[in-house]
Amino acid sequence: MFKPNGSIVKISPRLDNNTRETYYRLEVVAADLTSVSIPSELDDMALRLQHLENKVLEDAEKTPGVMCEIQAQVEKFKRKLESVEHLSWLGLLRDEVDQQRLQQKTQTSHLSEHEERSLVYKTFIHMSSLQVTEEVRDHLKTPVFDNWQWEESEMLVLLQVMFTDLDFLTAFHIELNVLQNFLFEVFCHYNSIPFHNFQHCFCVTQMMYGLIWLTDLRNKLGLMDLLIIVTAALCHDLDHPGYSNVYQINAQTDLALRYNDISPLENHHCAVAFGILSKPECNILKNFSNDQYKHFRGGMIKCILATDMARHNEILNKFKVILPVFDFNNKDHKEVLMKIMVKVSDISNEARPMAVAEPWFDCLLQEFFNQSDSEKSRGLPVTPFMDRDTVSKPSSQTNFIRFVLIPLFSALTNLFPCLEQHILEPVRQALDYYSGMEGAGGKDKKPTP
Repeated sequence: MFKPNGSIVKISPRLDNNTRETYYRLEVVAADLTSVSIPSELDDMALRLQHLENKVLEDAEKTPGVMCEIQAQVEKFKRKLESVEHLSWLGLLRDEVDQQRLQQKTQTSHLSEHEERSLVYKTFIHMSSLQVTEEVRDHLKTPVFDNWQWEESEMLVLLQVMFTDLDFLTAFHIELNVLQNFLFEVFCHYNSIPFHNFQHCFCVTQMMYGLIWLTDLRNKLGLMDLLIIVTAALCHDLDHPGYSNVYQINAQTDLALRYNDISPLENHHCAVAFGILSKPECNILKNFSNDQYKHFRGGMIKCILATDMARHNEILNKFKVILPVFDFNNKDHKEVLMKIMVKVSDISNEARPMAVAEPWFDCLLQEFFNQSDSEKSRGLPVTPFMDRDTVSKPSSQTNFIRFVLIPLFSALTNLFPCLEQHILEPVRQALDYYSGMEGAGGKDKKPTP
């Protein structure tokens, strides 16, 4: 840019406005990016950052913390751009899922685990002051919600929304900062494994939240019971190691020895939950009376222990027996329903759209295969449905849907007919999908890359 007299104008926010008499003259100096004299190695943001880091390292011989944080932010931003427009706070949802995000949590390779979590916490607290749109709030109440759209800090905000919109904070005098500390500690106690991770925890809790709204359960159960099933969903897999109860028992792990081979994982998840709640800064129960605490603890233990699939038939059969005479005023009936609600939420992925559900199955297969590999290397009995050498993806899923999901979801739909279109019909469609794959000779044993 030049002045009328030919001198170059220094562009800045304080640049004077031009007029007809004192106009500026623009001159094109490059028709495309390749003609601009910028080194080719600085063509994108990541390489510019690397170039800058190298310059800093020449002087400091160590990557400064601020540089690591910048790199982490760049990596997150790149993944969002690669997947689609990630405008979650505007309530916009992308049409396709970036499957490269399925097998890993957000990667910040230059940060320690503590630094990664600190970054999540800072972002969570900052975002928690923002207003979540009504469109997102409404979508959060449905089984079609797509977890793959959201970062960990955003999921923490949405969990806060769930607790807030169900009136838990007001009814139980829970301070917002205490709830935030509790949610963050829960996040920290989920491990970075393929399936039983924090995203799974979020999905189960979100499904529970959706079922509460779809069935109008707020007018059928008390707020305390609602708090129990939502918190149980949130905590039901805390500190899951990625290896099943059968593995724990056969390998004689510390958990199996501690809990005498009786639901070692579920007992552990529950113990970790109450360990978190025992911290004053995380104790969302601190204003409970003794009776309230006793009721909450008893309900949590029963609901989390109910997620042990070894007890599946026992709990489902009991629910079927009481269905014809189900009474929401009957304490025992409500207790069984609460267990069923947690169980349904726990294994509800196939009720979601296939673009959301199938990647989750790939993650589960990866965790199964990791276990069978370990069983083989240690000379332990190999769990048949986890053996990568024999398991077929379609046959594995058709059997699970046909013999576990449909009977369970049908039973709950008998009590709440409105759920047929929301969870039972999608599961039937998933059965058709995998049956078709099986009939076509699908032998896909490995998770989708």
